Amino acid sequence: MPVPASFNDITQDPHLENYIGWVWYEKEVLLPQRWLQNDLSTRVVLRFGSAHYYAIVWVNGVQVVEHEGGHLPFEADISRIVQRSRGVPCRITVALNNTLTPHTLPPGSIQYMNDKTRYPKNYFVQNTRFDFFNYAGIHRPVVLYTTPSVYIDDITVTTTSSESVAMVQYQISVVGSELYSLSLSLRDQEGKVVATGSGPAGELKVPNPNLWWPYLMHESPGYRYFLEVKMQAQASGVPQEDIYTLPVGIRTVHVTSTQFLINGKPFYFHGVNKHEDADIRGKGLDWALIVKDFNLLRWLGANSFRTSHYPYAEEIMDLCDTYGIVVIDECPGVGIKMPESFGNKSLQHHLVVMEELIRRDKNRPSVVMWSVANEPASELPPAAYYFKTLIAHTKALDPSRPVTFVSDTNYALDHGAPYVDVICVNSYFSWYHDSGHLEVIPLQLTAQFENWYKTYKRPIIQSEYGADSVPGLHSDPPAMFSEEYQKALLKEYHSVFDKKRKEYVIGELIWNFADFMTNQGVTRVLGNKKGIFTRQRQPKSAAFVLRERYWKIANESSCLPPIIKSLSSQHVVHGITDYIISLV
Repeated sequence: MPVPASFNDITQDPHLENYIGWVWYEKEVLLPQRWLQNDLSTRVVLRFGSAHYYAIVWVNGVQVVEHEGGHLPFEADISRIVQRSRGVPCRITVALNNTLTPHTLPPGSIQYMNDKTRYPKNYFVQNTRFDFFNYAGIHRPVVLYTTPSVYIDDITVTTTSSESVAMVQYQISVVGSELYSLSLSLRDQEGKVVATGSGPAGELKVPNPNLWWPYLMHESPGYRYFLEVKMQAQASGVPQEDIYTLPVGIRTVHVTSTQFLINGKPFYFHGVNKHEDADIRGKGLDWALIVKDFNLLRWLGANSFRTSHYPYAEEIMDLCDTYGIVVIDECPGVGIKMPESFGNKSLQHHLVVMEELIRRDKNRPSVVMWSVANEPASELPPAAYYFKTLIAHTKALDPSRPVTFVSDTNYALDHGAPYVDVICVNSYFSWYHDSGHLEVIPLQLTAQFENWYKTYKRPIIQSEYGADSVPGLHSDPPAMFSEEYQKALLKEYHSVFDKKRKEYVIGELIWNFADFMTNQGVTRVLGNKKGIFTRQRQPKSAAFVLRERYWKIANESSCLPPIIKSLSSQHVVHGITDYIISLV
């Protein structure tokens, strides 16, 4: 079985495609001899980018780590095990279980079908309350790496800035000894040292800083400095040195009652929701697909996306930092619908997940807001304590970013909304209700915005909207599932967005960037078709509607020179091309 990949679609076995339960992976590797020669000074670590959902790992038959959760990294120090077994292969064994319960994230339930006249013996199904396929497997890279026995364990960086100076605050954790020294140097992209420091905590002063700006908001989006941290120590009389370089983007985030400010300037989210999803490999990391998606985002004129509905791979987040794509970083809290999923057991796990997510992504300039859930049953009374506790915990872990969750609950019944900094709301007018009646969208969408803002006085993001369209299916007048209907629905939403973004609406994220796989059902023909691109990343008609809109918004709000539009409507890449030409 290839790694990284989901196991579901690799074989021709339909049983494996929908398999629920334990699967086993095993691999033998030969480690470099230099890793094994000095027992005292070398630390060998086994790291998993993610494994869905519950993982137990053994090395040479010895259990080294357990981890619950399908989208975040975990690791184990395996030094003593491999250093005792010199000259033999290192055998790595993984047991993986994708069963979801009311207390996992995302939640689910197992339903046994006991009617023997209708179902085979021991027949059961995995029920979930989310609309994407529950792919499973080792989805991200597995690596072995080394550090000294005294090593840099964690770095936390926050930044503040004014017109002429920026301050980079840092905290560094060292493990393995209390006797060590730390020296720091901050370099710009040309390699010039702009600030130096020492010690485990402090502040670096950066004169005339280059700020990290979002894509289309500056001529040099995604500008990053590089913080080199050098640790020197003695362990059992042996000199130890560990060096780590952390990319640092200097930027600030602030939320008012009507605006979202990045570096003190209003930022409007014109972006997408995505999924880690593709043919054959499922949710497995695919570099070619990732790069293709970023090219499409830039072609589209999108400046942002939400990691719906789980943390994405670190490789994706690296590109967001590099290209200036703004991220609402969402944990796997999707489908929290059952009352038992709001109890203490579920809450405790949710708190741990947020700790793991923030530890992973806290230093990323692209991440401007945390999302703790998507479409929970926040109308239930227990949701008040649940989200009050969860959001307070998230803010305590990271006071520098706003926190939200995405709601589809009636504004007057939502027990979690009082605790968020930004209102994120999903709605599908003229799709899931009033189906086919595009004329209701202006009235219903306007009422939605006005009710939420009147109640909470916080800025609003339309975090999902859209319609399914089958590629190549056409109808005039527009009919549901045709490309024309998807286009028409988007335009009705956009007319309301244009009015309300002058007031307190701060963003719009289309559902979805691309078609994706779901469970089989009578409303799903080989998956969800709400993408503006097909699953193979070919544009539907709606992609061109959204592209024209996003570049228009970028031209209105950008500090860049105006983008010169091509005289030919057939010039497919005029936005990006002219943007690049204007910088030459």
